[in-house]
Amino acid sequence: MIGFGGGGHFMIFAQGTDKRPKVTWALLRRVLAYGRPYRGRIAAMLALILATTALGLATPLILRDLIDRTLPQGDTRRLIGLALLLLAIPFVSGLLNVVQRRLNAAVGEGVIFDLRVALYQHMQAMSLRFFTNTKAGELMSRLNGDVVGAQNAISNTIVNILTSLAQTIALLVVMLSLEWRLTLAAVVILPLFALAARRMGAVLRQITRAQMEANAHMNAMMNETLNVGGALLVKLFGRGATEVSRFESRAAEVRRLGVERAVRATIFFMLVGLVAAVGMALVYGFGGWLVIQKAFTIGAIVAFGTYLSSLYGAIQGLASAPVEFATSMVSFERVFEVLDLPVEIQDRPDAVALQAARGALTFDHVTFKYEVRPDQLLSDVKRPGQLSGVTHVMSLGDHPGGNGAPPARPGENDAPAGDPAARPSQARINALDDVSFSVQPGQLVALVGPSGAGKTTLTYLIPRLYEPTSGRILIDGRDLRAVTQTSLVEQIGMVTQETHLFHDTIRTNLLYARLDATQPEIEAAARAANIHAFIVGLPQGYNTVVGERGYRLSGGERQRLALARVILKDPRLLVLDEATSHLDSESEALIQDALKRVMAGRTSIVIAHRLSTILAADLILVFDRGRVVERGTHAELLALDGLYARLYETQFRRETPPQPEPELSA
Repeated sequence: MIGFGGGGHFMIFAQGTDKRPKVTWALLRRVLAYGRPYRGRIAAMLALILATTALGLATPLILRDLIDRTLPQGDTRRLIGLALLLLAIPFVSGLLNVVQRRLNAAVGEGVIFDLRVALYQHMQAMSLRFFTNTKAGELMSRLNGDVVGAQNAISNTIVNILTSLAQTIALLVVMLSLEWRLTLAAVVILPLFALAARRMGAVLRQITRAQMEANAHMNAMMNETLNVGGALLVKLFGRGATEVSRFESRAAEVRRLGVERAVRATIFFMLVGLVAAVGMALVYGFGGWLVIQKAFTIGAIVAFGTYLSSLYGAIQGLASAPVEFATSMVSFERVFEVLDLPVEIQDRPDAVALQAARGALTFDHVTFKYEVRPDQLLSDVKRPGQLSGVTHVMSLGDHPGGNGAPPARPGENDAPAGDPAARPSQARINALDDVSFSVQPGQLVALVGPSGAGKTTLTYLIPRLYEPTSGRILIDGRDLRAVTQTSLVEQIGMVTQETHLFHDTIRTNLLYARLDATQPEIEAAARAANIHAFIVGLPQGYNTVVGERGYRLSGGERQRLALARVILKDPRLLVLDEATSHLDSESEALIQDALKRVMAGRTSIVIAHRLSTILAADLILVFDRGRVVERGTHAELLALDGLYARLYETQFRRETPPQPEPELSA
């Protein structure tokens, strides 16, 4: 809540019923810190504020002289001089205001820049767990709406407070010099201003927070349903009308809160205006009596009335500025909530750069569990109608899960081949449980097993997208946590089953692997991935725009582009999800041929779907319920007559060349 202290300073009180971060002096100091890089410009603005305030004080004095002296004496020369002064004052003030506005805009836009960069940089440092548990629309709301709201506190509200404070002090000094009794009559109603600000400030702050939360909810829904995947799902299930209805309800809440905020603000300023009218009535009534008693001149009371209007305008600015500042604090709270989230995966102070890796990889008793850690996630946005105590609801358009696990692949929870009832479900607490194995430089390791057994999770641990819950992972004998993340990912090339391409040209998407790559190098990588002939056959060639997430290309074309991107990076260690089940036979053959070239001479960890890859593997790891239950070569595993033998017997027994190779379940 907002209140006034002595000398025109405002104080901010915490409201006991508000569970959100309170507006405290510590928060205020942190907010003001964002203005520190611009203190030179802010000082220049303060000087301009004082100059325009001084010019504003001259106009009533000129009017007093005009009424009490110039006109009664018929001094034409003095009249012309005063008229020219009345013209010059607004002209000079206008020029000073233009300069002040330029400085103000530079400060405000600078703060927006600083906050956005700080937020985006912090988000880039967050682990994959954060993004799997946070809706993209919520992040966009923080980066856009909340940053602009926070900027308003620095560039507008604080400037308005300084301006109003300077005007109030200067006006009171001049008014006291004119007539102290009238000045006392003018300031006697100031507690009413403070009361209005105190009451309405808390209300407007709560409404503003609710409005921001409603906007975030609406933005999250738009982000989910207006991207290519969401739009495709809506159309395939014919839920366009349903989504429009849901959007209407969210937009209606934003509209309701916007109207309520506007009405409340209007009521506040109406009350302030009524308070000012009471003061004007007191001053003019008492001042008129002094004029009748010959103790005051008509020119003096006209000047005093002009000063009084300016004084109440300045006080009204002081009364409303804390309200605006408090509402801006809501934006800062939401921005700081992101900036204060701890970074889960960080480089150690003594971390060293990994250079010229040989590619030896060791998993040493690695256990991993997908945990939701509230201290590393954004607080839940309060939704209209949300049930108390419910954290995740499977409603239309909402994300399932929320445990931080990677999205399930098609058939993720299907039973393996054979009798579905013969094997237990893959549901469990630990995604990986005491996994240990070693890979020598240049070896090919194939990961096989039922869907949901933990293969994808294992691949996510290698580039440190997640940290092991216990155990350690070593590359060339060094713990991954002992090397810098940047140098680690430079040595690793990863192709996931769901290939992501930016809405940009093919060349730009390939250059993402190595920004300084030349066109011949790009084409060489594309040839190795069996995609160059396709690209040059396009009307725009390498300048062809692939569309949102690459949806203008087929699945096989996207995968080959992803392989070309990894080839261009030229990593020492490859992590591949060799998913070809949804491709036609021609695309599948091209990708299989490209994979042989990609893996040649590199350490490769492959989630294997094809018999040819499995037969070529130096080591096959068979996963079941997060554990490595079997390991060895193809012949050794068949001799064990265990899970691998059952998978092989069921899926490959009837395979005869040259039929396409059936898949092992992934």
